[in-house]
Amino acid sequence: MSIDYEANSVDVGLRLRELREARRISMRELARRSGLSANALSMIERNLTSPSVSTLNKLALAMEVPITAFFRQEPEKQQIVFRKANQRNRVPFMRGLWEGLGGESFTGKIEAFQLTLENGGSSGPHGMLHTGHEFVYCLRGTIEYEVTGELYTLEPGDSLIFASQLLHRWRNAGKTVCNAIIVISGFEESDHPSEYHLASAQTNGEGAQDNQEIK
Repeated sequence: MSIDYEANSVDVGLRLRELREARRISMRELARRSGLSANALSMIERNLTSPSVSTLNKLALAMEVPITAFFRQEPEKQQIVFRKANQRNRVPFMRGLWEGLGGESFTGKIEAFQLTLENGGSSGPHGMLHTGHEFVYCLRGTIEYEVTGELYTLEPGDSLIFASQLLHRWRNAGKTVCNAIIVISGFEESDHPSEYHLASAQTNGEGAQDNQEIK
């Protein structure tokens, strides 16, 4: 399974400019914070070059936003959401891939996404917590959840449900690629719980490479 950057049609250059201007950060200041040149930033904003995930990671950290902020769309909310497999929003991170399953378009308080993790892929060394309730279902391989210090090892067909305000993190505990479905519900209106997961994972290393493949 390859990481498909074309699967997400969001204008990253435009989103970068919107995020930067909304925070009143000048091009020169963002260059200083991110370690990138002002010329490189200008080329990204004008879509003259496509940034790598590593570059997006640096920009996200510099502006204190999750990397998903570059890909977030604000679609019209619907009561019924049908999402084809090739229409998912996909965001790669170090040793993993995040795929939205349509919750961003749904009117209710629910987010669903699929995780694909290589051996060693994880949400990082630090736990996270957010509002709502979390359901995890292992599809393939082995995923390990640590919730308030207790370890739960999920193999294909295993599931886990817990209150998301409990400190938690996850990792691929096996030697092969793992896939898991995560559903978060009942969170506060202002929360974007899936972004806690991805933001935690994106800081766990420099970022995925453009030609990374998960098989």
